[in-house]
Amino acid sequence: MKKRSRPSGRIAKDKEMEKKLFEKAEKHRSSAEYAKAIVLYNRVLKMYKKDSNVYGMLDCNLSLGDTFRAKGDFIDAKAHYQEGLNIAVALDERYAEADALVGLGLSVRALGYWGDAMNIINSAARIYKSLKDRKGEAFAVWAKAGTYRIKGDVKQAVKTFQKSLEMFRKLRDRSGMAYSYCGLGGSSRVSENYRDSEKYYKMANRMFGKLQDRFGMAYSYCGLGNARRMNGDYKNALANFKKAEVLYKKIGDRVSYSYTLWSVGTTHKMMGNMKKALEGFKESEIFFKQTKDPRGLIYCALGTGEVDYLIGNRRKAKSALTKGLDQAGKYGFKLEKNYAKKLIRASELNTGMPINLP
Repeated sequence: MKKRSRPSGRIAKDKEMEKKLFEKAEKHRSSAEYAKAIVLYNRVLKMYKKDSNVYGMLDCNLSLGDTFRAKGDFIDAKAHYQEGLNIAVALDERYAEADALVGLGLSVRALGYWGDAMNIINSAARIYKSLKDRKGEAFAVWAKAGTYRIKGDVKQAVKTFQKSLEMFRKLRDRSGMAYSYCGLGGSSRVSENYRDSEKYYKMANRMFGKLQDRFGMAYSYCGLGNARRMNGDYKNALANFKKAEVLYKKIGDRVSYSYTLWSVGTTHKMMGNMKKALEGFKESEIFFKQTKDPRGLIYCALGTGEVDYLIGNRRKAKSALTKGLDQAGKYGFKLEKNYAKKLIRASELNTGMPINLP
């Protein structure tokens, strides 16, 4: 989800060609054609730099941050948000400063540093509140909710997503509502409320369909697949994951695609197809390494570790599960740490049963 609260009309003062290129880039981004959008944004950014148009540079950097974040390139996203933040502070553009801070917080969060992310997002929330920007406040609340979930404070995540949902509902912001439903769907799943999880994802999926939001559709299909997986309906789980995969490939979002691959691998594990399970975990691990996503790498370590245990490779299993536990502890991921302990305990008790991690 993207929040853009800055006053419009500034770019209209620029050269007509620059304005048209920027607007074309925005259309590509809105259609989830991220690669095309990035090419155009960079082209316009060079033009703005040549003309010393700092307002244009500000808009391009924040749009590039939004686009790189949407496709899972969090290092590049962080760099552009930071550059945008520096310009916004220099210009005393408070709306832009808050937008840059939220984007920066979300990018830092995706790299595993949820504590820093929370501080950054809270700074943005204070600015939105001072500006009486209700949409900005709702966006910051939504961002905080996801940060609580990554921290592992699921109860607070659910409560905060419900708050963002209500705020977006009052604003009649259907996109914000849909993304809040997805957040509730994921948080409900890790709370083991699988019925609620599927309900929320279905509501999000219907809304994204009406909004023609391809990223949102993919996000909700993956959620629906996981809801079916947790209910033991592996056939329909794989069908939903396939829909998500197709969309994520078109969009070019490597991180979300990687989590879908992990879910596919876990589904095959539960079905007893260990070869396909390992293929899913190994493929997702490649992408997680590229995007430097520590949570994703932890899940891959846990997945491959459990499969190695189940097929008799006990030494490899112990190494992978211990690595997952150590990394979860390093980043302070409470949920993932508990999952690692659960798998290690199961291996020590020699249960021989696959565990369906939510």
